[in-house]
Amino acid sequence: MKLVRFGTSGDEKPGVIDEHGKLRDLSAYMDDITAQNLSDEKLFEFSKINLNTRPIVDKSTRLGPCVSGVGKFICIGLNYADHAKEAGMEVPPEPVIFMKATSAICGPTDPILLPRGSVKTDWEVELAVVIGKKAKYVELEDAMSYVAGYAASNDISERTYQLEGSGHWTKGKSCDSFGPLGPYLVTKDEIPDPQNLSMWLSVNGQKMQDGSTSTMVYGVEFLVHYISQFMSLMPGDIISTGTPPGVGLGMKPPVYLKVGDIVTLGIEGLGEHNQTVIAE
Repeated sequence: MKLVRFGTSGDEKPGVIDEHGKLRDLSAYMDDITAQNLSDEKLFEFSKINLNTRPIVDKSTRLGPCVSGVGKFICIGLNYADHAKEAGMEVPPEPVIFMKATSAICGPTDPILLPRGSVKTDWEVELAVVIGKKAKYVELEDAMSYVAGYAASNDISERTYQLEGSGHWTKGKSCDSFGPLGPYLVTKDEIPDPQNLSMWLSVNGQKMQDGSTSTMVYGVEFLVHYISQFMSLMPGDIISTGTPPGVGLGMKPPVYLKVGDIVTLGIEGLGEHNQTVIAE
């Protein structure tokens, strides 16, 4: 299934994309796409709904972030060897974990708000993993059973805030609008191998990133297992798994976003984003 949330910001309704690509309203069956609706049992129940009986939603309707009420937005740094190299950093001996504030989450076509005074706001297309049930001290071989599905994300980063001051990366990752998520939550049955998905990102029509999840240093299975050793992963939590090379920081000279730029991105099977940069 491709689950979506549609409507104005803060008042989204749940929906699903049918086999013909039409958006259908599921609000008669659930209040929202929340943690309570991400278990295997719930998702199986929703998969049996006769979508032909559900109202069609106009295709011009805004899509919101594909999950509501996210508790934790966990990000993995330097998880592609080529990206680590372009950033001038070593491939880490174990996953680098940092947090993005959940207030950064927005829809896949919402504008990117350029923070006041920002001169180094950057892009990062990433595979996001959505957790479906509580995971704590998970064994590696069981890790995928805790995954509800996947989405595309853009780990937008203000590099001055992230790298040039003291303190942690989080402040450069958490500005409002720095967490576009969607357009769909694609359930794991539709993505049998999350480690073999092509991914790309363009700015103003120029392709900047062109990679594949096959080149991750640490894959989805290992990340779920690893993170669960340090904290409980709860239904609705997001793990954004790192980005391939091609970010603005790695250009020579570096290139960063400016007002009026248009960012488009996509991941195989997970849909596309289209975001315009505006001044906050």
